[in-house]
Amino acid sequence: MIAEARRLSGEAVAAVAADRTVWLRARAEELPAGLGTFDVAVFGQSFHWMDRPLVASVVRELLRPGGALVHVAELKGGAVGGKTRWPRVPYEDIGRLVREYLGPVRRAGRGVLPSGTPGGEAGVFQRAGFLGRERHVVPGAGELERGEDDVVARVFSLSSSAPGLFGHRLAGFEAELRGLLRARSPEGCFAERASDTEVFVWRTP
Repeated sequence: MIAEARRLSGEAVAAVAADRTVWLRARAEELPAGLGTFDVAVFGQSFHWMDRPLVASVVRELLRPGGALVHVAELKGGAVGGKTRWPRVPYEDIGRLVREYLGPVRRAGRGVLPSGTPGGEAGVFQRAGFLGRERHVVPGAGELERGEDDVVARVFSLSSSAPGLFGHRLAGFEAELRGLLRARSPEGCFAERASDTEVFVWRTP
């Protein structure tokens, strides 16, 4: 991921700005790690995996007065939409297949999530001293076309169905997954509605 970020930033950012960019691999719990102070800190679909009270407090100290903490997440529960050219990605059936292989309790990397990911981020940020939450919704890109390989890649990108969790059964799972998809769409094409994005902006005093 860091190699890809370096490549993309080299293409998109002026040379003078690229020279000021530093990419680090570290856990959020290891902050401040001598990084200095900042105007903005952004969490993209990630804050729920951390020691949230600890990280929120440390990030508040990393931000300048009036600085912003930006919390980005997928907005759940959007409309599925009407008719499409291709069948929709059969996520319910994919979920059942994952449970057949990995058990009924959702996996999360090396751990499990019997009650799902934690919520209540607003309370965590407030207790850390952040103020004045602003909420913004960024609409999704509408209906997207997905190929079979796209769907398989997305399944394996999730912490609940990462390749390493399947062990010696990985090849069997992928074969069944692809069989399920081909049964739904012999052409190998699916429709998917891009989710809206929810963005919360918190300020330091």
